[in-house]
Amino acid sequence: MIRRRLVITGRVQNVFFRDWTVEQATSLGLDGWVRNRADGSVEAVVEGPSEMVDTLIAKAHEGSPASRVEAVDVSDDDSNETLTGFTKRPTR
Repeated sequence: MIRRRLVITGRVQNVFFRDWTVEQATSLGLDGWVRNRADGSVEAVVEGPSEMVDTLIAKAHEGSPASRVEAVDVSDDDSNETLTGFTKRPTR
């Protein structure tokens, strides 16, 4: 199991990106969350088997059909938060 934090930039708000991320992560059996950020980016924390997390990261580079992803910054997330399921969170 690995946990990664993603920050996705580009045209990623108001284009179904968070809902699309929830669908993709759920279909891969991942835990975590996704939210919009005040700076216009989208942030996600994703946990699961490394190959499934890597698959979601690859999909994030493509984005939802209406989005235009410019960059996906990926880092390790070492928070101790318990993640169950994959949810949308309020903007931060």
